[in-house]
Amino acid sequence: MKTDRTGEKYSRKVGRQLSLGGLRCFEAAACQESFTLAAHRLSLTHGAVSRAVRALEDELGVALFERRHRRVFLTSAGRKLYQATQQAFGILEDTIQELYQQAQDAPIVLSCEPTLLMRWLIPRLPAFQEAFPDINLQLVAGGGAFSFRDGTTVAIRRNDFDWGSSVHSEPLFIEKVGPVCKPEMLDQFVVDNGVEKRLRDDALLLHTSTRPQAWHDWAESQGIALANQPQQHFDHFYFSLQAAVAGVGIAIGPWQHVRDDIKAGLLTAPFGFQQDGSGYCVLTPQKVMPGSPVAKVIAWLQSNSDS
Repeated sequence: MKTDRTGEKYSRKVGRQLSLGGLRCFEAAACQESFTLAAHRLSLTHGAVSRAVRALEDELGVALFERRHRRVFLTSAGRKLYQATQQAFGILEDTIQELYQQAQDAPIVLSCEPTLLMRWLIPRLPAFQEAFPDINLQLVAGGGAFSFRDGTTVAIRRNDFDWGSSVHSEPLFIEKVGPVCKPEMLDQFVVDNGVEKRLRDDALLLHTSTRPQAWHDWAESQGIALANQPQQHFDHFYFSLQAAVAGVGIAIGPWQHVRDDIKAGLLTAPFGFQQDGSGYCVLTPQKVMPGSPVAKVIAWLQSNSDS
């Protein structure tokens, strides 16, 4: 009785134990025709390279090197495999480089609360572009709840709502607030006789619907009441701050929103700034890989939050 031994022999599949690391050791040894030089190139020991090549030969069932007097030479099978590994690793390296470049070129979409975006982040954007010309940073205005499924990469939000436990957060800055007004209008809004400093009873308080309790919370922290003050309301923080710059009245200004105007002499803060118990955070879907473009953006934001 005959058995088809030839069929069994050639139906064997190679590769179940064939490792990419073994092929990489072989390719380096074949290129250098030296296990020692290959080990140095791969930051491995001579023995590790030798064992990896021997395991590859055992798996294939062919000798890839002739070993003579501490030197190695490719066999015909070795030369054939060397040509194949060069092509394969070349394709892999080209593909990896292409994917890496795509990741580098992909825009980082940063969502930021509108007033903070306009009054703090955008004025600093030229400095970011100069420092990181290869990072494509796109800014979008957004406040409150958000979703990373809409293409947002990073979000800056005040911690006055629950963004969920699955979101990774990094602290950006502690919120500090205080009344601000146009310097030329200071005497019309504030009494300062050297003994006491207080708001005038007729000082027009500028409110915003995005933080309707801002004046109340500040007054409470000062131990004063603002029951009969004249008031004017705006839909957005930006409008109330612009009204303060124009001299319309006096507004509650978060430090990061008004710091540039104070430095430029457009606003003054007669009572200074104090922490209000809240803060801003940088949010990402997961922890960011160190050295990645997103990590560089976050580090830059943090470095500019107190300067």
